[in-house]
Amino acid sequence: MPPQKDNQRRRIVAGVDGSPSSLSALRWAIRQAGLTGTSVDAVIAWHYPDLAAAGGYGIAVAGIEPSYDFRQIAEKTVTDAISSALSPGSDVRVRAQVIEDNPVRALLDASADADLLVVGSRGHGGFTEALLGSVSQHLVQHAPCPVVIIRSEEAA
Repeated sequence: MPPQKDNQRRRIVAGVDGSPSSLSALRWAIRQAGLTGTSVDAVIAWHYPDLAAAGGYGIAVAGIEPSYDFRQIAEKTVTDAISSALSPGSDVRVRAQVIEDNPVRALLDASADADLLVVGSRGHGGFTEALLGSVSQHLVQHAPCPVVIIRSEEAA
């Protein structure tokens, strides 16, 4: 970790989306925080679907109920992830952050003054990843701090 001034809070940002690889990343971040005396910000990003991309204004996205609460689902996802990843009796401070934004922008902004950014890799692989890009690829190229990418424990 880079040296910090005494008045700066040291922290690790972990990206959470509910996937197995993001849960592995959060567990890794919590273990690292315990070793280095830092805190963890578990960040989840959400945004409303782009209706224009779905066929134009005024067209509802199929399968989404009008009462669908994206923020509430994101809050539950990050809360459940923290509960699952944090061992009982752990002294690591983990704070949930629910941000309405694109995941890449949200994680870049959240990690602006962080010591480390940890994310999972879903691993599209091959040609698909080359065409679509990925959140982790963008973060590695643009993050203001070191980035650790964790594969899910299932994939290992």
